[in-house]
Amino acid sequence: MLQGVDVSAYQTDFGTEGLDFVFVKATEGRSYVNPRLENQAKQVRDAECVLGFYHFLWPGDPKDQAKYFLEKTPEREGDLLAVDWEQTGEGTRASNADKDRFIREVKRLRPHHRVLLYCNRTFWINHDTTSYAGDGLWIADYGKPAAPRIEASWRIHQYTDQPLDRNVADFSSRKEMRAWATV
Repeated sequence: MLQGVDVSAYQTDFGTEGLDFVFVKATEGRSYVNPRLENQAKQVRDAECVLGFYHFLWPGDPKDQAKYFLEKTPEREGDLLAVDWEQTGEGTRASNADKDRFIREVKRLRPHHRVLLYCNRTFWINHDTTSYAGDGLWIADYGKPAAPRIEASWRIHQYTDQPLDRNVADFSSRKEMRAWATV
């Protein structure tokens, strides 16, 4: 299992020692761009970790959100892309159909990149109706690493948020993860 974290603009100082991969929040909805995106991505690349970018999905206009995400996210072979599907700060959520359309549009616009679905166990069990996770499921379920309480196959497991969102990936090496990421 590989070790990784995911970060947003709130993580102004995070280390990469001992990490194999890092996901950086890129965008949210159709108006927010992480102001630390460029510096965080450079830090991850400099550490030679596998890099991923994620978009926080809001209700409505999934194709416009996908386009916005990709316009603001660097494009480099081997980078991973993900959609973060959960409740917004306003207590709303994108629909299952919006989630599926977003993933399909990102895959259409960047066909040489793997696209993952990030969601928590509650969303996967109670809101997902299609089991569509693009190229892989990134599941948040806090507890023992590599043991999410779901029956679906997964690629990445977020098992805690202390002190950062910590994840494990079901790959034996960075090389294997990079090879998988390169479609």
